[in-house]
Amino acid sequence: MQEQENQQTEKVEVAEPTVPETQQETIVQAEAETIAVQDTSAQLIAGLEAKVQELQDSFMRAKAEGENIRRRAQDDISKAHKFAIEGFAEAMVPVKDSLEMALKIDTPSIEALKEGVEMTLKQLNAAFDKNRLTEISPVQGEKLDPMKHQAISMVPAEQDANTVVTVLQKGYTIADRLLRPALVTVAQGK
Repeated sequence: MQEQENQQTEKVEVAEPTVPETQQETIVQAEAETIAVQDTSAQLIAGLEAKVQELQDSFMRAKAEGENIRRRAQDDISKAHKFAIEGFAEAMVPVKDSLEMALKIDTPSIEALKEGVEMTLKQLNAAFDKNRLTEISPVQGEKLDPMKHQAISMVPAEQDANTVVTVLQKGYTIADRLLRPALVTVAQGK
């Protein structure tokens, strides 16, 4: 019986799987590589998460800066619209002052009034020049320009057709943009 037990014990020992040492080294090495890859992956993920956070922070700062620039530009445009006429108004105030002073004189002479009106007209012309407001005053015989002139009527005349005969009202441009066309009569075709 003891022999049978020894045989069974031997069988049991033989039945257990045995891994050769080279395979065990390979398994240990594979497990070590897996752990190393996991550590490297964790470091890589942590690095990428930090980079994402940094980029998100940069994006939010850039977005906020863009909003600030947009808001400042809107404020500047609003102020430009609101105060666009400020320069012209500054040039017109002395003209108004001159007219008010002329009205304060108790017994003005015709000569004094004429002199005051001429000085006031000079101030007005200076204000117009300063603000690039120019006259359109065509001369007789000038060709009708529909971009600057508005023909009120056609009259028979001894000049070429569609040329200016008389100027009824001067026109004005402001910075090369038509403010008001000159009102003119033009010559009728012969």
